Amino acid sequence: MTADADHPPSPAGREPAHGADREPARVAGVAPADQAAARTAAAHTAAARRGWRAAGLGVAVAGLAVPLLTGCGSAAGAPAAGAPAISAACTAVGAALSDGPDPDADPVGYAEAQVRPLRAIQTSDQALRAAIRDLATAYAQVLASNGASVAASKAVTAAASKVNAICPGAAS
Repeated sequence: MTADADHPPSPAGREPAHGADREPARVAGVAPADQAAARTAAAHTAAARRGWRAAGLGVAVAGLAVPLLTGCGSAAGAPAAGAPAISAACTAVGAALSDGPDPDADPVGYAEAQVRPLRAIQTSDQALRAAIRDLATAYAQVLASNGASVAASKAVTAAASKVNAICPGAAS
């Protein structure tokens, strides 16, 4: 290995790692500290992009897993139309209805646990929005009657059927 003015010989005659013997490029009129800050920011931005890509892959894999799991009989169910917004709302309905006490052991407590989460679910699909609203209202009627109203119980059954027509198994 020969030495020249741009590349002095490395210690012990070994070739340095690629670019290790060179100073970073400088931009005329910009202070070295500012250049170093810009290089650091660029490195962090590149790392963040790699992190977002990896997170996006995880979301994509999770998104693919939902329909596969629903085909295996999960409570969330896949929407009939298969639209992403409907699918997300159906998943939210299934998740909301899976929380709370056992509906057979404590139907009033279960109804109480469902009203607020169901009302918090938002979707652009009007039919699904109406079905979720009806289900939340029916659970509120069960709660208001302390479980004594047969009409409220029938309203829950009818509203759950509407939700299940759009999101199979979500309200089961």
